Amino acid sequence: MTTNSQKPRITASLLASCGLACLLLMGGSLAPAAAQTPGQTLHPWLASAPRLAQQTHFTNLQDGAKIETPFLVTFGLTGMGIAPITKAQGKTGHHHLLINRDLPLDFNQPLPFNEQYVHFGKGQMETVLKLQPGDYTLRLVLADHRHVPNFVYSKPLKITVTKFNENVKPETLSQPGISLRVVGSGDNKNEAREGSPVQVLFHASKLNVSHQALQEPSTGHFRLSIAPESGGAKAEVLNFTGGETEAWLKPPKGKYQLKLDFVDNVQAGKVLFSAGAQGLQVVGR
Repeated sequence: MTTNSQKPRITASLLASCGLACLLLMGGSLAPAAAQTPGQTLHPWLASAPRLAQQTHFTNLQDGAKIETPFLVTFGLTGMGIAPITKAQGKTGHHHLLINRDLPLDFNQPLPFNEQYVHFGKGQMETVLKLQPGDYTLRLVLADHRHVPNFVYSKPLKITVTKFNENVKPETLSQPGISLRVVGSGDNKNEAREGSPVQVLFHASKLNVSHQALQEPSTGHFRLSIAPESGGAKAEVLNFTGGETEAWLKPPKGKYQLKLDFVDNVQAGKVLFSAGAQGLQVVGR
């Protein structure tokens, strides 16, 4: 698994036969159907993603990265939620990692099961890469409970594995728990400007995320509390019951403490894990 698959040749007859999937391969895009995130009544402090985007992305790996393996890679999702493969659930899917593979030509067929199409049907948000030294192209694709892609995917990401460390045990690279990361602006990543939405990423390690409506055992969803640091105002609590793994926030000017919980989907209100609080400062325009 050291060579890239050849890119398919797009012809007029192929376009006629595979339609939209081929358009996407050539750089086309789809407008999402809804402006707000799944399972979430839009709170005044919540905003839609820029351009109403629906896409997957890697949260700790950049194009052109040089890494040593084993390497823990983490997944993000914008504009939709995660759900395991138990049954259909609108506006959700589960991650697939494509290694040295292009997007499928037929988006009506399930993705294959092999070492180049890695499935995460339990609702996982990470995996450990155990690739040997060489050049690779990675891509994330979201698919439904039947493993049929739903036009939500990442840009291709090219990486180089410089070394494989045989003494590193993959299972030691993460522990069960959750984390919170604010993707702010400028030099201060925990700072945002009033009126400009700031992206907040949630992550679950060795845990399974799901839409609460599925009532799937051993899964949970994220809950975010936003507490003003002054004025005595109550914290705003946002429940991401649709399996969402990020939020775009637009609170008023001020200083806040953000606290993330991972809540059981079956036992109502049971907090499974919590992440340490992080500050967010919203400054004037």
